[in-house]
Amino acid sequence: MIEVVSETDSTNRLLADRAAAGASEGQWIRAERQNGGKGRQGRRWESPLGNLYASTLVRLRADDPPPPTLALVAGIAALAAAKLAVPASATLAIKWPNDLMLQIDGSWAKFAGILLERHDDAVIVGIGVNLAHAPDIAGRETAALAEVAPVPDLASFCETLADLFAAELATWRSQGLAETRKRWLAGTLPAGSPLRVHGEGGEAHDGLFETLAADGALVLRRADGSRMTVSAGDVDLLTET
Repeated sequence: MIEVVSETDSTNRLLADRAAAGASEGQWIRAERQNGGKGRQGRRWESPLGNLYASTLVRLRADDPPPPTLALVAGIAALAAAKLAVPASATLAIKWPNDLMLQIDGSWAKFAGILLERHDDAVIVGIGVNLAHAPDIAGRETAALAEVAPVPDLASFCETLADLFAAELATWRSQGLAETRKRWLAGTLPAGSPLRVHGEGGEAHDGLFETLAADGALVLRRADGSRMTVSAGDVDLLTET
């Protein structure tokens, strides 16, 4: 159920239209190029040929875990797909809430991002992965899997990602958020990684990554020893000094 288009403004937007027209869960759209891709908070997502731009549709059910935690599902699946495409020596990790990171020469750089958009009972899960190119993002280090491995075949990578996402979605539903949280924590940054959280009101808070709360929120350890729970916001990984 992967529809491939040569170009669109945004796979999330295109799939939202499909959802409104009655598309079923499991539909995927992959674009060779996007001319209006976006990340969190409306940031532009550059889309050169050779990278993955794909979205899938989840139809919410009454007994599903909280919809925002689908970002955890997507992160686990995207990390697993990326690990299959690189040598075992490559170091990759998920960063809350929606980034995947690759370590290059001891420094972390973003190689993938996730964007959730809800439309009634539909959640569009957008996943962008830098397979061949690492576009510039203001204020952020970026990387591509091509820096550590041959460029994966786009079609095969997306098919693998779709299979992995379906399996993680089934786990999220059948075993609950606790199991998804456990699986996400197994692939995230090391505990104690220094982070800066930018709140929705513009404030910034520094601390060390500790864990995820039971509901999927970020738990940050502050310099005074207190814990801060973050349910929404942008997170930067700081350089350790």
